[in-house]
Amino acid sequence: MFGDKAKKLVYIGSDHAGVKAKELLHTHLKEAGYDSTDLGTFTEEPCDYPDIAREVGEKVKEHDGSFGILICGTGIGMSMAANKLRGIRAAMVTDENMAELSRKHNNANVICMGARISTPEMITKMTDKFLTTTFDAEERHAKRVIKIDEM
Repeated sequence: MFGDKAKKLVYIGSDHAGVKAKELLHTHLKEAGYDSTDLGTFTEEPCDYPDIAREVGEKVKEHDGSFGILICGTGIGMSMAANKLRGIRAAMVTDENMAELSRKHNNANVICMGARISTPEMITKMTDKFLTTTFDAEERHAKRVIKIDEM
C-alpha cells in the first residue's frame, strides 16, 4: 500500500505510566520519517488507559493502512482494551520477534508495549520491527486473520 516515498500513518498513545516512553518514541518516529500523531496522554497524572486505547483504535480504523502504538505499564491493559474494537488486531509484545510475528502472521495493526516491562530502547526496536514487517498473506495466515475479524 505504501510506496517508497509514502509515509506510514501512525497513531500513538499512552497512559500516565507510558508517557515518557511514548514521547521518546514519537520523536523517533518523526525523525524516521513516519507521519506520527500523538493522541496523549501528555502528563503523568493518572488517566484511564481504555480511553487512550479507544482513541488510537478509532483512528486506525478510520484511516485504512494506518498503525497504532499503545504504551501503558505492562501493555496488557492497552491490548485488552484495543482488542474490544472491531477491526483492531492489537498485539502485546515484549521482544522484537513477537513484534515481527504479530505483523507477519497475524496482520496486527496495533502494537502494545509496557514501559515498566521494556526499556525505551527496546520499545523503539520493537516498534521499528513492527512497522517494517509486512503481512505474509499466505492462505493459512490470511484465513486465520479473516476468522479473527469475523468474531
